[in-house]
Amino acid sequence: MLTGVVFDIKEFAVHDGPGLRVTVFLKGCPLRCSWCHNPEGQSPAPQVLHGSAGERLAGVTFSSRALAVRLNSLAAWLRVGEGGVTFSGGEPLAQADFLAEVIDQLAGVHVLLDTSGYAEEDSFRKVAAKSQLVYFDLKLIDPVAHLAHTGVDNQPILRNLRVLNELGVPFVIRVPLIPGVTDTGANLSAIARTVAGMPGLQRIDLLPYNQAAGAKYAACGMIFEPTFDESERSNINLSCFKSAGLKVRVV
Repeated sequence: MLTGVVFDIKEFAVHDGPGLRVTVFLKGCPLRCSWCHNPEGQSPAPQVLHGSAGERLAGVTFSSRALAVRLNSLAAWLRVGEGGVTFSGGEPLAQADFLAEVIDQLAGVHVLLDTSGYAEEDSFRKVAAKSQLVYFDLKLIDPVAHLAHTGVDNQPILRNLRVLNELGVPFVIRVPLIPGVTDTGANLSAIARTVAGMPGLQRIDLLPYNQAAGAKYAACGMIFEPTFDESERSNINLSCFKSAGLKVRVV
């Protein structure tokens, strides 16, 4: 039986998918997005956060059975609330084998995978195929810009987006609107062209930049170094998606 590291479990969540949900935040992420608002999710290991309220441990080790038992104990009210379990991070696919083992032990609850899409194809297929809905973050189409702002190549992400479309699992594209980076007309139009015509696509969610994103860095012993001017407002442009016939909303 596998073990994994979780840095938070949020019960009664209403913004992490349809209905009433519990969101599990798995530790570890290969991306280093300069706007990351969960820096405690980047390292795969448990760590102590130092804040004004004292110390807090971010990262608890669970066996797949122990985590499944905890989630199954909430299954009745999740079903009543027409919700389920959302697996987020960090990047949940950084612990793909553990996550797949947890999902296999769940008692018939709706599973949502919230992912950057950055993973080995086998890992992506394994977990996405066990999910009823995928939230797929799509940040930048230009590979040079993607590498500069996230620290990784976007080709595995675009490949897994195609894989997701082939699997037939319903998905939502989520675009963080980072001022001058992801919210440009050129990037949003490129995203619209990339996803247009994909039958599994339910809608596009645009997420304006949260200016509180840098607040946790000091507690993690990290320095917040955005690659953009965070004082600028996000450019909220729906037109390129609507002209492509895509359903879009601002979250």
